Amino acid sequence: MADFDAGRHILPRPDPRVSAPAAMDVHDQDTAFTPVRPVPPPESAPNVVIVLVDDLGYGTSSAFGGPCAMPTADRLADNGLRYTRFHVTALCSPTRQALLTGRNHHSVGMGGTTEMATAAPGYNGFRPRSAATLAQILQGNGYSTAAFGKWHQTPPREISAVGPFDRWPTGEGFDTFYGFMGAEMNHWYPLLYQGTTPVEPDRGPEDGYHLTEDLVDHAIDWVRTQRTLTPDRPFFTYLALGAAHAPLHVGRQWRDRYRGRFDHGWDRQRELTLRRQKELGVVPADTELAPWAEGVPHWDELTANQRRLAARFMETFAGFTEHADVQVGRFTAALEELGELDNTLFLYILGDNGASGEGGVEGTIVEHRLGHGVVDDPDEMIAHIDDIGGPDSYAIAPAGWALALNTPFQWTKQVASHLGGTRDGMILHWPRGVADRGGLRHQFTHVIDVLPTILDCVGVPAPFSVDGVPQQPIEGTSMWPTLADPQAPERHRTQYFEMCGNRGIYHDGWMAVTRHGVPWEMVPTADRRFADDVWELYNLRSDWSQARDLAAEHPETLRRLRDLFLIEAAKYQVFPLDDRVTERENPALAGRVDLLGERTSVTYRGGMRRFTEETTLNVKNRSHSITADIEVPETAEGVLIAQGGRFGGWSVYFAGGRPSYTYNYFGLELFTVRSGRTLAPGRHEVRLEFGYDGGGFGKGGTATLVVDGEKHASGRVERTIPYYFSFDETLDVGVDLGTPVTDDYPVGANEFTGTVHTVRVDVDPETAPPEPDGGLHRRVMGAQ
Repeated sequence: MADFDAGRHILPRPDPRVSAPAAMDVHDQDTAFTPVRPVPPPESAPNVVIVLVDDLGYGTSSAFGGPCAMPTADRLADNGLRYTRFHVTALCSPTRQALLTGRNHHSVGMGGTTEMATAAPGYNGFRPRSAATLAQILQGNGYSTAAFGKWHQTPPREISAVGPFDRWPTGEGFDTFYGFMGAEMNHWYPLLYQGTTPVEPDRGPEDGYHLTEDLVDHAIDWVRTQRTLTPDRPFFTYLALGAAHAPLHVGRQWRDRYRGRFDHGWDRQRELTLRRQKELGVVPADTELAPWAEGVPHWDELTANQRRLAARFMETFAGFTEHADVQVGRFTAALEELGELDNTLFLYILGDNGASGEGGVEGTIVEHRLGHGVVDDPDEMIAHIDDIGGPDSYAIAPAGWALALNTPFQWTKQVASHLGGTRDGMILHWPRGVADRGGLRHQFTHVIDVLPTILDCVGVPAPFSVDGVPQQPIEGTSMWPTLADPQAPERHRTQYFEMCGNRGIYHDGWMAVTRHGVPWEMVPTADRRFADDVWELYNLRSDWSQARDLAAEHPETLRRLRDLFLIEAAKYQVFPLDDRVTERENPALAGRVDLLGERTSVTYRGGMRRFTEETTLNVKNRSHSITADIEVPETAEGVLIAQGGRFGGWSVYFAGGRPSYTYNYFGLELFTVRSGRTLAPGRHEVRLEFGYDGGGFGKGGTATLVVDGEKHASGRVERTIPYYFSFDETLDVGVDLGTPVTDDYPVGANEFTGTVHTVRVDVDPETAPPEPDGGLHRRVMGAQ
């Protein structure tokens, strides 16, 4: 452990005292002034890189025995350390908040994802200022800092042109940010931010564009620039990829590398993976496969079409994962070229949770359908099998593959009670600081241990105060002793787990758990009481994979652990337990502040863009109107206003000079109403009136186009999207960014050819359902 500089406990470091002027005229000044210099980093401090890959699972990567080739992970692991008992929180935002603060996710307000925030302290989605981030600490100690890729820690209502920006990456310690703010992103047509400024790529998939490559290009450019301008300062790079989270997007050549390699199915894959894991030593030789999850069919129970589709989903996932790792390889090659790789503390975290089971039994070519209870028919999906992975799909794989990718453990992402949701591989590579090559570390560790470990390696203390705010204790435990000693005593002895009501407690080798729900179930949970949940007990020293429940044999041990869970949960703001999912997507029902409050009307100006669903009026499940004041040219084409995209949304636009409206129901059905007349050049008012049928969520309605007060066309929209259009697309005025709602206009070049003066959106709150439909209160939250 490096020696600490005691002057680094208060950040930013107080300004130094400067000598007073000794003369009125600079020519008479006989005492030199001390120039203001940047805060120096600790002597010989290494660079720091954290690469975080999304939704992998312990048994996914080749580095941990899985079927997805990850040559960069293999190379770093063979020259570094594999941590075989590294744990995360079972969901995206909570793991990221815990990673960057060194505190448990409830302690820093992230008991769920940002989209699921409530008003409860452990779930409000706001990082307290008393928990400074790793970036803030390193920045305050002389490091250059940059983040690239997925963020997913800013409250959704603050993701707009007016902020506030203190909870954006550049407000949380990063000098530079390039990436996306939410849960997921279309890798072919992403909507990104450079700092806090919205940007879109100037190329598309037809030009060879892919988001992962773009992110790594920016990371490489930044590091090269940083070493050129400030070679005396170390850097911290946080590269958080969207892969392999849904949507599964990758070029066909990568997918085809795995053609036929998963035809044996997920049951056989578990056996193959476990055998390879034992060969690598990342599980003990006596490890058993944990029980299969009830409700998920075995491979031989599937139809021929189900098997063919499932194999293609897995081929795509594997290609997506390998492609991402190869891009990380380009980044490591750039570090090597700069002569920096050996002196870089490089942490490669292979998942922010277990592999996702949110694809349900079948998987889907459009993820958001499952989030609303719409299950694709395999016999219909088979006609689109070649689209999987491409720009016309938004795929997520079946839950059976998630179970296989989490080998040898039980369950998946969201299920914090079992290791399938919480254990991922982690690689630490630092040739100048770690002599062991290819070593294994079996101590229990957790994502909150990363920050204190990095501080120890860098040689800076945890600050007492940051920006004038006293800091709450860091809750992680440094892994520093394990870097040199594979037999170092286990220091992280107790750790609670909780997500969506699934919960567990680890203490000195024992783990008690209770699973409250299932990610792929679509059932009401209102009558499922936490007190009725059944607890299981595992001795992880003799049962690596939670294969043998010992609750009946050791009731006293189970009782003590259940009591310990209550103590830890109370300490870290876990209560009250909250298993709601759908309700929490609605700000009013969740109890969090709604940006638009009680407003029923918003007027947009031409050129306004990139409004997320929590920064716009909610037109779902209610009557509403869209009124556009426009100037029509000789030939009118293009979009007046659109929300969502190819996989769900609506648009008011001109096609062939005629006003039009299309409602896109998950890409399954398009309902179009179009005027039979073109409009003469000049100023016009185009109005879309949507009369909602009422009677619940997701019902139909009648769409009417009115031009200059005269009815032009009317038609039925038989069904609507009840809860969310998209997590990656936005509402845009005068253009439809991202993917198009309808093929009546092209992707990209669809701006209105005239002038949009204003567009006013009005909603009728009286027609909205008073509370969520019980039949749609589900465990599924596919985009998290």
